[in-house]
Amino acid sequence: MWEQLFEMIFKPDFLFSVIRITSPILFAALAAVVAEKAGVTNIGLEGIMSITALFGTLISYWTQSWAVGVLGALIVGIALALLLGFFALKLKTDIILGGIALNMIGGGGTIFLLYLFTGLRGNTGELTTPEMLIPQVNIPLLKDIPVVGEILSGHSLLTYIAFFMVFLTWLMLYKTSLGLNIRAVGENQNAADSVGVSVVRIKYIALGISGALAGLGGAYMSMYYSRSWNSGMIAGRGFIALAAQAMGQGEPTGSMWSSLLFGLANALKNKMEGMQGMSSYLVASIPYVVTVLGLVIYAVATIRRVKKTRRAQNAMTAPAGEEK
Repeated sequence: MWEQLFEMIFKPDFLFSVIRITSPILFAALAAVVAEKAGVTNIGLEGIMSITALFGTLISYWTQSWAVGVLGALIVGIALALLLGFFALKLKTDIILGGIALNMIGGGGTIFLLYLFTGLRGNTGELTTPEMLIPQVNIPLLKDIPVVGEILSGHSLLTYIAFFMVFLTWLMLYKTSLGLNIRAVGENQNAADSVGVSVVRIKYIALGISGALAGLGGAYMSMYYSRSWNSGMIAGRGFIALAAQAMGQGEPTGSMWSSLLFGLANALKNKMEGMQGMSSYLVASIPYVVTVLGLVIYAVATIRRVKKTRRAQNAMTAPAGEEK
């Protein structure tokens, strides 16, 4: 059994599936990064992904254009995130409660909306046409390289955009005035406000970017990964993305590596489901066990770093000849 598992893991198609599974988690993780940098926690990522996945499919069906569907999902994601911001920033609702409400709408409200718009129950499989699906991209030259081409070429267009967004997000956060304002508001909003930065405006912008990224993740799920919208299809990816953001220490690159770890865990689960001698319950728990272990490791590392920083600060402030 273990020999069979190792053989499956070290095949190009397994690594291809890791990248494929990572993409929606990465979009959501970057969404969490941008929001957290501005000092707001977008816990409604799960709901946003579910709702945008539905609207991406519906809009692409109505227009028979996958590009319009993706754009529609992106716009709906922005609108939902701004709505969350309106309740939290304008009406002073607890943003965590607002996010939970959004997740509940994503879980149950989408089924009602699907029935309202189409009369279907639970999934949109019978609506799917080739024009609605995000195309795969075979990269010239790279696709002809043995092994490497099998792993890196032939992915969805949004897969490449997801990994490119890691660089763009880093560039925006650390090389633009907008990114500087976002980080300033997240680190100390009173100080940012004292130098003329509109704290509320920056938080709205950060939430809008967060919603756009989550919307792309939702579109990927329904218009490529599952090839239709299904109830419960997001399956906790929004929450896993929050864990990836935390494990990546709130940075785009770190969140990418964390997302790849969760993608690996999900791909491993998929490979092990058909193996004899493996409990289906044990296999299904793999991604969640990895999530918990990752957060434990992150918490331990954070505690050690904080203690080390405090010791260094105590050493600097201690009188000469006195040790603390």
